Amino acid sequence: MPLVLPPLQTGAAAWYGPEMAARSDWLMPLTAADVREIEQAVEPLVALDADIAAISAADFPLPSLGPKLKARVRDEVLSGRGFLLMRGLPLERWSLRAAATAYFGLGAHLGSARSQNAKGHVLGHVRDLGLDALDPNVRIYQTSARQTFHTDSCDIVALLCLKTARSGGLSALVSSTTIFNEMRRRRPDLLALLLEPIATDRRGEVAAGQKPYFEIPVFTWHEGQLSAIYQRQYIDSAQRFADAPRLTAAHREALDLFDALAEDPALNMTMEFKPGDVQFVHNHTILHDRTAFVDWPEPDRRRHLLRLWLAASDARLLPAVFAQRYGSVTIGDRGGVIVAGARLHAPLQVD
Repeated sequence: MPLVLPPLQTGAAAWYGPEMAARSDWLMPLTAADVREIEQAVEPLVALDADIAAISAADFPLPSLGPKLKARVRDEVLSGRGFLLMRGLPLERWSLRAAATAYFGLGAHLGSARSQNAKGHVLGHVRDLGLDALDPNVRIYQTSARQTFHTDSCDIVALLCLKTARSGGLSALVSSTTIFNEMRRRRPDLLALLLEPIATDRRGEVAAGQKPYFEIPVFTWHEGQLSAIYQRQYIDSAQRFADAPRLTAAHREALDLFDALAEDPALNMTMEFKPGDVQFVHNHTILHDRTAFVDWPEPDRRRHLLRLWLAASDARLLPAVFAQRYGSVTIGDRGGVIVAGARLHAPLQVD
């Protein structure tokens, strides 16, 4: 039977970059009262040298900010445009432990933190470790190279900016919903190929019994909602496995069109992080990117972000095929890199 394409998508998730960049409703400045509330939650945990990875919402009381943040993330990130930028954490007066505690505590009000690698890190460090971006077993965030537009393996990815690069390193966002709409208008024949499973490399982080790649369509239509999962470099590098389904010329044409649309400044937008910014992005409707950067020579000035992968408590339903990558499709308990024996922890140093 011929594939019936999902309908053109309408609503807040189908946005275009220039119009979105001109708005400010995606910015959430913290008030002095918000900051006081965060610090009152942070101080006793830091004094106890608490295990950051074990912090729950109950351990981190935010009587006013917590409900406000959760409502904005539910309405704007998970059900709206797909992202939010919270601004104003006072990093200049916090230790790294205090900043990480505050950040993890805020995330605990939104969902469950997931492991980001085979080591069980629930708090990720986004820094240039001097690794080779062309190595198929290297995660690109560990380099200074441009990432290109992609999704992460969770409902929400959050980034806390600690330090910025000497130049570059801008955050870029594009709506995967808008890419879908444009492909449907221009080349529905190519769009149909992206609704079929495509092999994507796990980049060496493989649990027992798994293939070294997963097979999930770029676009899925489930329970009336369109979701996307995408990382072009990892799709291409999956072809190194002899048993991976082969990409045809038509597949590559479809992926090239997807990339061209993501790269189009009429669709995407960029933003510059400031220290103390926290960006929340909905992976199912937004692709994110980071431009290449030149770092400072001094180690203590180099670009440094902390990252959370969150299984959101208010998340959408996902099709069963996502369990290949997410381990489960159970709301609140899905996503991340799941490797047996890995102990979940929140390292304060990059390793």
